[in-house]
Amino acid sequence: MAAEQELSSWNYFNYFTEIEEHFQRVRGSGLFLLSPLDWALIETWKNSEIPLEAVLRGIDAAFEKWHAKKVKGRMVNSIAYCAQAVHEEAQAMAGGGVLRKHTPAKPPFELEDLRQYLQANALALREKSPAYEEVAAALDRIHGEAEQHYRELEQLEQRLTVLEEKMSAIARSARSDEELLEARKQLDASLRPYRSKMTADQLAMLERQFLEKSLLEKAGLPRLSLFYLH
Repeated sequence: MAAEQELSSWNYFNYFTEIEEHFQRVRGSGLFLLSPLDWALIETWKNSEIPLEAVLRGIDAAFEKWHAKKVKGRMVNSIAYCAQAVHEEAQAMAGGGVLRKHTPAKPPFELEDLRQYLQANALALREKSPAYEEVAAALDRIHGEAEQHYRELEQLEQRLTVLEEKMSAIARSARSDEELLEARKQLDASLRPYRSKMTADQLAMLERQFLEKSLLEKAGLPRLSLFYLH
């Protein structure tokens, strides 16, 4: 069995920006903006603990294949085009004994940034609706113990994920059937060109992530994950 390795160079909290910037560089268009589907896909990779290196390699491999085509057709306009290549790179790394885990570098934010982020999100939830008071109160408690949580950021991220799921459930209950159906239609239209590049499990996870992201955006709710702390 191959020796296990840690991806110590993976700056855990720069996962989104590293992927976005790499895709833009490889595509050759710095001003290109990722779509809601793209961000949802990156979030599924993050939640699945796909190593950053596997994603970057997958993007490179997908574009190499595209450039090798005699008839290229349209320009690559979504990171979803790279989904199959990313999956293959992740499998190759796992088969080579590389663990799907990371050793986080120092987070790109200070303790005071964390305190302000928690406080701002709690305030935003209270301004939105009394229905979110329980989640806001939980953020207050975390804020009061911010120094301890700053030393255990992975555990804090897990706590915030649970709170965000609770927040999403509240928001979903307030949406009409028509609004939920419209979000589903938007997803189907965005995903149609890329379904053949993903497995059933990948599609199910992406669909769930996209719909949740859309739900929170339509409700005007903040994201609680540390990945959105800028």
